[in-house]
Amino acid sequence: MAEFHLEMKVNGKPIVLDVDPGLRLLDVLRDILHLTGTKEGCGEGECGACSVILNGKLVDSCLVLAPQANGQEVITIEGIAQNGELDSLQKAFLEAGAVQCGYCTPGMILAAKVLLDHNSTPSRLEISKSISGNICRCTGYTKIIQAVEIAASRIATKEGADHA
Repeated sequence: MAEFHLEMKVNGKPIVLDVDPGLRLLDVLRDILHLTGTKEGCGEGECGACSVILNGKLVDSCLVLAPQANGQEVITIEGIAQNGELDSLQKAFLEAGAVQCGYCTPGMILAAKVLLDHNSTPSRLEISKSISGNICRCTGYTKIIQAVEIAASRIATKEGADHA
């Protein structure tokens, strides 16, 4: 099978690779780019462990073939920290105790990021809906929702300070 010339931006960096066109985006991220924060859970788009942000939308990378990411922008959990400093969502998850085994955490954080990027003051119901495609078997959703609320309150405080 002929290789596919893949060009995309991953975590702000241009990536150019020749890959098997049958590879999933998940495989490219983990096995070729060594971005192992993206996990393979079910491999069927049901658990959210492989969630990434593709052009501003949350997607299950196990359901995206590598050629579908050509020319696109991908953000993984590794891409949201800035200058070695955890993102406010990552900090909130730690503070709220919303992390146990950590398997679902990258997908949960990215789902919350997409929500907060579009709605900085979500209700509990909106938070619940935004993470509904991500399964957590350890922490439970209460602490995860609390973590998103903490991050949202910090965004609101920052926005208030910026407008003052």
